[in-house]
Amino acid sequence: MIIYLLAGVTGLGILLVFVALASGGSVDPVQARLTQLGNVQARNLEELELQQPLTERTLRPLVARLSHAGGRLSSASSSQTAEKRLAMAGNPGDMRLTDWMGVKMLVGIGTAAILFLLLGVVAGGGISGPGDLFKPFFFGLIGFFIGYLLPEFWLGRKIKSRQKIILKMIPDTLDLLTISVRAGLGFDAALAKVVEKLPGPLTDEFRRALAEVRVGKARREALRDMIPRTNVQPLSNFIGAIIQAETLGVSISKVLQVQSEQLRIERRQRAEELAAKAPIKMLLPLVGCIFPALFVVILGPAMISLVKTFAGGGIPGR
Repeated sequence: MIIYLLAGVTGLGILLVFVALASGGSVDPVQARLTQLGNVQARNLEELELQQPLTERTLRPLVARLSHAGGRLSSASSSQTAEKRLAMAGNPGDMRLTDWMGVKMLVGIGTAAILFLLLGVVAGGGISGPGDLFKPFFFGLIGFFIGYLLPEFWLGRKIKSRQKIILKMIPDTLDLLTISVRAGLGFDAALAKVVEKLPGPLTDEFRRALAEVRVGKARREALRDMIPRTNVQPLSNFIGAIIQAETLGVSISKVLQVQSEQLRIERRQRAEELAAKAPIKMLLPLVGCIFPALFVVILGPAMISLVKTFAGGGIPGR
């Protein structure tokens, strides 16, 4: 009973840690500054530390320590891939590469402990000698690798979800950008207006690009850096058209109008494609769930009559 309780508490702790690190959104710096000015300043370091959230005071140091061990298990190429995937996911929970490696190590250790206790100790009948340790450690090793890879699946879902939202936002964002430019605003001012009016991951990327332009980065470079952070093909085509128009001196208003019409056509084509796929997707539940019930209702009485007939040893009416 105690082993089951320890395994349950360990699993719940891992879940709470992962949710706390993943669900925490990034804090608006302006709002944080206003909150800091509105509150009474801390008198000493202890009060300043106590003002931090619980995850910052307890979980972050633990994850930071585990990240060093996780960095040894990954190569330089895998670290670059992980950093790129985190950027594509929008850095959920304001996690960086070190935090992500620590989370993977923490989930791996927790999963290893659960499998070690449940499958190795409980299902194995306990440990009575040194020879009985092989099976628990074997399951614990498997659990570590499973837990180490589990966050990657969650991150992949976050990336796909963010890309889907960006893909849906592109036509409306481009329409507002086109209207703003045709109304007389410059391209940077139009981007600022879009950032102000349309919240979402796409406008977050535009906000970051505008911030980079303000600190001295070239606009084409700031826009080009958005491509690997999003990896959405229509957005890449739009950014490429803007960069080419700026290079060749073509009117940006005309380019925006053409791109807006093209994206509307692509959005309608995607809707038609999803509508065409709907009957095929409905076929599996129709065949697997509805047809068997219909067969039972229609053929059920006939099968009962046949069973009774053969069980009685004859055919009715003869």
